[in-house]
Amino acid sequence: MIKIITIVGARPQIIKASAISRAIRNHFSEQVEELIVHTGQHYDENMSAIFFEELEIPKPYINLQVGSSGHAQQTAEIMQGVEKIIQDTQANAVLIYGDTNSTIAAALAASKIHIPVIHVEAGLRSFNKHMPEEINRILSDHVSSMLFCPTKAAVKNLEREGFSLNPMAPAEINHPIVYHCGDVMFDNSLHFSTLADKKSEILQQLHLEAGNFILVTIHRNANTDERERLNSIFRALVTLQLQLQINIVLPLHPRTRKMMETLLDEDLQAACEENASIQIIPPAGFLDIISLERNARLVITDSGGLQKEAYFFEKPCVILRPETEWVEIVENGNAILADADENRILKAAHELLEKKEFSHPSIFGDGRASEFIVQKIIDDLTC
Repeated sequence: MIKIITIVGARPQIIKASAISRAIRNHFSEQVEELIVHTGQHYDENMSAIFFEELEIPKPYINLQVGSSGHAQQTAEIMQGVEKIIQDTQANAVLIYGDTNSTIAAALAASKIHIPVIHVEAGLRSFNKHMPEEINRILSDHVSSMLFCPTKAAVKNLEREGFSLNPMAPAEINHPIVYHCGDVMFDNSLHFSTLADKKSEILQQLHLEAGNFILVTIHRNANTDERERLNSIFRALVTLQLQLQINIVLPLHPRTRKMMETLLDEDLQAACEENASIQIIPPAGFLDIISLERNARLVITDSGGLQKEAYFFEKPCVILRPETEWVEIVENGNAILADADENRILKAAHELLEKKEFSHPSIFGDGRASEFIVQKIIDDLTC
């Protein structure tokens, strides 16, 4: 029996972890024991509880409750907690997701005491090292023993950085193994989309008509914490609503709402509040988000996850960043990079809404990435 510690610290990681947990529960329960550790990096009792319940994830073995703090302090506290858990549980490996402080902290803690690190979503690059996430993902990859890449572009990134694509098992930090596996979030979208249709009532609650609203999310610090960028984004949204006479739905974290109240120009704040067609709502659960994505006409976001999910559900997407890790969806014409530039956002939105023909090749795998990942973990760690 292989004992794996899975590290989650933010909502997207909880969602990704659900795919691996489901694969273990359904296919590998006699071969793999999984202990979920919630670092508490981004922790809200209600939000996390809802996500674990909705996604049928086992309750965390422990919550480190590190909370929000500076990068160094947060990373250090997670490292200390994870190291102790590894030693107490005698785990065989640590599984990490994505690019948060929880990701890099767990990777460092495990690798320094010679426990294999398994990185799901390896190889992604924005090529912008001003982003903390880029530092986290690069360093995590380079101390990992097994690297699971969601796309072929991610594999090529690792090859350019010196990773061998033909190593022999067993997986080891000096001889890491790189796999192209597909995206676990594609697995989740397929699995939960039917459930969302049955259980989510958000369209009815918000009086939304399928295909006649725009879904918007804004959460990255570069957009929420800078006055000029935040105002530019909201000016574009107000203008877009007036031009198209369409509903705009914006699930918003309380922190981002607070930044709006602080940084938005008064007239823009009033324009948002007085326009009943711009619906700013609390953070939505995963099933509600899927329902909104599946039924939206257009997605506008700075979230890496929503960029992909828009593609999964064949929705065009305006990306509120200057670059993206998911280059394939831009190159294929399904998304446009607009940054936080009002004119570029409006131009991109109109261009995508007027476009008649889209293609959706199988960039993100076959919907069975999680099963592939768990099988390879078993094969490589027991050989």
